[in-house]
Amino acid sequence: MKVTWECQIYEIRAQIEEEIAMAKTARKGAKKGRSTPIDGYVGSRVRQRRLLLGMSQEMLGKALGITFQQIQKYEHGSNRIGASRLFTLSKVLNVPVSFFFEDMPKALVDAGSKAKGFPRNSALYETDPMATPETAKLVRAYYGIEDETKRRMVLQLIRSMSN
Repeated sequence: MKVTWECQIYEIRAQIEEEIAMAKTARKGAKKGRSTPIDGYVGSRVRQRRLLLGMSQEMLGKALGITFQQIQKYEHGSNRIGASRLFTLSKVLNVPVSFFFEDMPKALVDAGSKAKGFPRNSALYETDPMATPETAKLVRAYYGIEDETKRRMVLQLIRSMSN
């Protein structure tokens, strides 16, 4: 019985030490201006809206006066988007600033700035079907159908195929 308690105490101590180390790393990252998963989420929302509008990274970069490489870094969460740039993005993409934070996963909200980045291949980045180029193309094609009756028929067809 004594060994079990000692093992549990050891495990708890290891968990506490790990949490302390993560908190220290998060503070260092925040001080140095490193991006966080929230920055990655905001970037994915920029990408989603840009694709929905049929805009290239180069076009968006020109509208903002920056390079397409900087747009890529924003979209992948490598670089943080400052408040004034976010405001300008909202105007160029014709959405309110709040759009970039809508539907944020609870895990990100809870994590705050604890993590150090948002890798390009992160599950949070890739699992949102609304953020794919395919979805953007589908939505643009759907709204490209001028006849409302035909649009409804297409919607019915898609719904019947997905069930």
